[in-house]
Amino acid sequence: MKILVISDSHNNLTNLKHVMGFAKQIKAYAVIHCGDWNTLESVETVISFGIPLYAVVGNADIADDVKNKFPEFLEVKIDNLRIGVCHSIVNCKLKIENSDVVFYGHTHRQEDKIINGVRCVNPGALENGINFAIYDTTSDKIEFIHED
Repeated sequence: MKILVISDSHNNLTNLKHVMGFAKQIKAYAVIHCGDWNTLESVETVISFGIPLYAVVGNADIADDVKNKFPEFLEVKIDNLRIGVCHSIVNCKLKIENSDVVFYGHTHRQEDKIINGVRCVNPGALENGINFAIYDTTSDKIEFIHED
């Protein structure tokens, strides 16, 4: 199964719509957003594409209609994998130990690293470019897309 992983969209609706169109094209099973939506309009834009959404809040999500919509840490099971989602990996390190893979944002840099024996992936930021990741649950492969 392919999962679109995005983060730090900071209300860039143009880039959100672009990557969500890509998600439809590849028939993504789900979308993971690692926080920093900034506005409810961003959330509604992603939801409007009809792909299941798993999301958390970020430090820029200070408006009540956004910050009360999602948790700070989320763990979901997809394709028998325990997937953790958070915004800042520093703030959720203690919660990742039960996950097979964790997706996070905040730094705006694409990364794929091991922390405490857990694969941790940052898809990059949508704020200033088309930066995201596609995670294939079957092959456990990450494909980074980077366009400034």
